Amino acid sequence: MVTFYTFAKTVVKSILTPAYRIHIKGHEHFPKEGGVLLCANHIDNLDPPIVGITSKRPVRFMGKEELFKKKWMGKLMKELNVFPVKRGMSDREAIRTGLKILKEGQVLGLFPEGTRSKNGELGKGLAGAGFFALRTDAAVVPCAIIGPYKLGKPLQVVYGPPIDMASLRERKASAEEATEAIMEAIAKLIKEHKG
Repeated sequence: MVTFYTFAKTVVKSILTPAYRIHIKGHEHFPKEGGVLLCANHIDNLDPPIVGITSKRPVRFMGKEELFKKKWMGKLMKELNVFPVKRGMSDREAIRTGLKILKEGQVLGLFPEGTRSKNGELGKGLAGAGFFALRTDAAVVPCAIIGPYKLGKPLQVVYGPPIDMASLRERKASAEEATEAIMEAIAKLIKEHKG
């Protein structure tokens, strides 16, 4: 059965892939099953659909609560696998939803910086990504989106190998420390693949 998500992914892919000449690297690193915490840098508003269309599996994203205010928009967001999060505060409902997604063996997509980078450089990650990484056994996959977002110019999406979180989980590291490890992995991908 074709879901709305699958249909939307096919349509968006057919538009964005040629428009931005998207090149995908590292698909072999993406686990075929089990929970995956997918963490990418954030340089443009198009990052969520770009990650969505280049991922091998359906991705669930958190979306700012404001996107759900209008009834039709909220319905559309839900169909696109997006769930609401209150920004600037600890949203227990969003945290519970995120943990449930990972524990059920699905893919949770996060942008650890929390907001778009103004200058295209990788910013500091927020503790949320580390929290999800430490609280579940999900594979943590770093992803680098390497721009610029200019029509006709190549855009790279690079998936790195899952980050080994075992030692951090064993010694009960802080969420900040885990996020730092995630950001370092993303930074490494950007450095290795930036032209």
